[in-house]
Amino acid sequence: MLSKEAEKALIKWEAVSPRIITATFRTTKKKVFLNVTQCYAPTNDKEEKVKEEFYIKLQNTIGNQRNGNIKILMGDLNAKIGSDNIGYEEIMGKHGLGIMNENGELFTNFCAANQYVIGGSVFPHKRIHKATWVSPDHRTENQIDHICINKKFRSSLQDVRVLRGADVDSDHHLLISKIKLKLKRYITSHEHRHQYNVGYLRSQETKEQFTVTVSNKYEVLRQLEDEVSAEECWQQAKNIWNETCTEVLGKKERNHKAWITPETLKEIEERKKRKADLNNSKTRTAKAIAQEKYTEASKKVKKQIKLDKRQYVEDLAREAEVAAGKGNLRDLYNITRKLAGKYSPSNGLIKNSSGETITNVRDQMERWMEYFKELLNRPAPTNPPDIQPAEIDLDINCEKPSKEEISKAIKLLKDGKAAGPDGIPAEAVKANINTSTEILYKLFSRIWETEEIPANWREGYLVKLPKKGDLQKCENYRGIMLLSVPGKILSRVILERQRCHRYKAKR
Repeated sequence: MLSKEAEKALIKWEAVSPRIITATFRTTKKKVFLNVTQCYAPTNDKEEKVKEEFYIKLQNTIGNQRNGNIKILMGDLNAKIGSDNIGYEEIMGKHGLGIMNENGELFTNFCAANQYVIGGSVFPHKRIHKATWVSPDHRTENQIDHICINKKFRSSLQDVRVLRGADVDSDHHLLISKIKLKLKRYITSHEHRHQYNVGYLRSQETKEQFTVTVSNKYEVLRQLEDEVSAEECWQQAKNIWNETCTEVLGKKERNHKAWITPETLKEIEERKKRKADLNNSKTRTAKAIAQEKYTEASKKVKKQIKLDKRQYVEDLAREAEVAAGKGNLRDLYNITRKLAGKYSPSNGLIKNSSGETITNVRDQMERWMEYFKELLNRPAPTNPPDIQPAEIDLDINCEKPSKEEISKAIKLLKDGKAAGPDGIPAEAVKANINTSTEILYKLFSRIWETEEIPANWREGYLVKLPKKGDLQKCENYRGIMLLSVPGKILSRVILERQRCHRYKAKR
């Protein structure tokens, strides 16, 4: 998992093996990158051959990284390094925990050979802030998870310690480090997309509040009537809808586990309190009692989550049955997707035109641009068809759109469609058809007079949708363009005018 800032600095990542994964990030230094290697080493009782294969693979991975880069090695190394650093003074301090074991020797020798400083041994902390793992008996604690940095950038490492308050229901504690780095953001030209909670408009009370807010904002704007350009008129209209959506509906927050109920969330909070009590226990007796309460709370949370998910699935199944009975294929399809739980990743690995896998984010973007540019800009045919001129001219209305035409086009908008670059959903325009008609009538009239359309309407989001086959090939995706909803309404008005006369001509 990455923060938004780290995600924008990500260059590439690679799953080297089931035990090793690497990622490369940009930094503010042009020729210096950050290489992060996350690994899970074999346990101390594994065969020597397994351990040897792991460290050979890890050595090959580290060896492929440029020496001038910042290198961080971290993960569950299953290695106790102890506090005796004789012979390893350059790569570890005297603040390790316990006594070095066999895995610890392998790990420290590897760090010494590759000039890695073991961060957990450098900084003095209490024992509770060093132990990263608790055994099943809830008494034995060891320091087997580590964060290391290459010696060249040792001064960037400011602290390494355990954060015991993180409740992840694991026998490992969260190990964190403070490193003074500056990641370079990959600056994109488009604005961040967001969605509004348009589902709230199903509530009559919310819909009335939305309607009143839009009307009030437009009334204030109408009183300041003056001659403005089509672009300025569009900006005013866009602000009315976006501001109202933000105030009344709010921006949609992504919920990864929709089945978790508020009652279960309270149980999770209770488990966090039990975790804090366990961490703050001073005696063995108090710790045993706190551990028993935490275990009981953890079992209760797991059981409740299973019940929540089962109820969630049953509710979806009932909704699917109702949708099928009404012939509502859109809802039926969406519910079926949720039940199946099969969502294709939109940012997975892809291959270039030569069939080579691309992991670099920028290279992936360039590949998609190359593919769609080639797909959508095909050369003209060598033998174009000979189309004869029309025998009669159609008497198509070329006057500015009327309010009746605009109102009809608004009613034909479909719900549940993604918004374009302006962020205005169709549901927001349809919520108050009368006011929306007035807003768009003024805008379309200005467009008709100046013969200019807003620059926003010439843009769109090109979204790739997976088809069948190998999803690492760009050919197995189809693209759709998300356009501005008000722009679609104007297009619908023009289309209806042409369609009407075309049918008359056929008769």
